[in-house]
Amino acid sequence: MSSIHSTSTKPELKLRKELWRRGYRYRVNDKRFAGTPDLVLPKYRTAIFVHGCFWHGHKGCKTYVVPKTNTSFWVEKITRNQQRDEDVWRQLEAKGWDVGIVWECELTKKNFDATISRVEKEIRANGAAYLRSKEERARIRQQHAIEIREQKELHNQLLSEIRRK
Repeated sequence: MSSIHSTSTKPELKLRKELWRRGYRYRVNDKRFAGTPDLVLPKYRTAIFVHGCFWHGHKGCKTYVVPKTNTSFWVEKITRNQQRDEDVWRQLEAKGWDVGIVWECELTKKNFDATISRVEKEIRANGAAYLRSKEERARIRQQHAIEIREQKELHNQLLSEIRRK
């Protein structure tokens, strides 16, 4: 297992190359985020993980087959991977990030175009939602600043009336 690499795998490189070609800019394996996502698109507030079907237990996939030897070890290991994945997704989502998952089998020639279209659609939707929430937060901050200014003016008026008396 020591020869199994977790970064810059062929499926990951394939996805990165296509997203870059389509104009998306991202960070690779950014350690500032829980789980070190394979791709982080800050502009769209999206983290993408490229999962190997075997290592992450892709249900219904022909490449995910539990080995016949040492079965209990593999089932336990893959279950731990799945639990860790879920914990990482929850942490990222709690911090306002959208999480996308791309399975290794989705990046085959047969499925590649449909997968890229799906990922691109998700990225755009996440970016639009992020911009809306950003604009809403700015509007709320602006409204709050106006309310504070009005309170200060009222306070100053009351102080000036008190001083006159």
